[in-house]
Amino acid sequence: MSDTQVFRIWIKAPAEKIWTAITDPEWNAKYAYAAPQFYDLTKGGRYYSTANQGMKDYAAANGFDMPEIILDGEVIEADPPRRLVQTWRMLMDPTTGAEPFTTLTYEIEEAGAGVQRVTITHDTPGAPATAAMVRGSAEAGAEGGGGWAWVLSDLKSLLETGKILTDA
Repeated sequence: MSDTQVFRIWIKAPAEKIWTAITDPEWNAKYAYAAPQFYDLTKGGRYYSTANQGMKDYAAANGFDMPEIILDGEVIEADPPRRLVQTWRMLMDPTTGAEPFTTLTYEIEEAGAGVQRVTITHDTPGAPATAAMVRGSAEAGAEGGGGWAWVLSDLKSLLETGKILTDA
């Protein structure tokens, strides 16, 4: 299994709108795992995500602690609205929290006719639990969800239809 995972989707939306949906906590809390993510979009800037109430309630009901900060990292490169490179570490699970930071890259490229090709590349050397989690593999467990494929699919649905995948 490669340490580099690539996920790609095409979204009919302006690049600026996709960039905002990825980097603005008011937008990124609307889709995927619904946990707001905060960026200081400067080189060396802080990245973090906080647990939402549903995550906290799930943890309490199942007898484990949920940290307030569930993801952290640092911005390596920000070139709005086309490219974002950052370090990334999942803190909500002790196994992934003990692994080294990984590198996450978002690329938004014009694909013609108002369509953008959105690619997430996640480099996970030395982080097998993180790799399994972001791949959305069964080995990550039910809590692992669908990983980056789920995130991109939900982002596409929100931007193209105004609804997330779990909306009735």
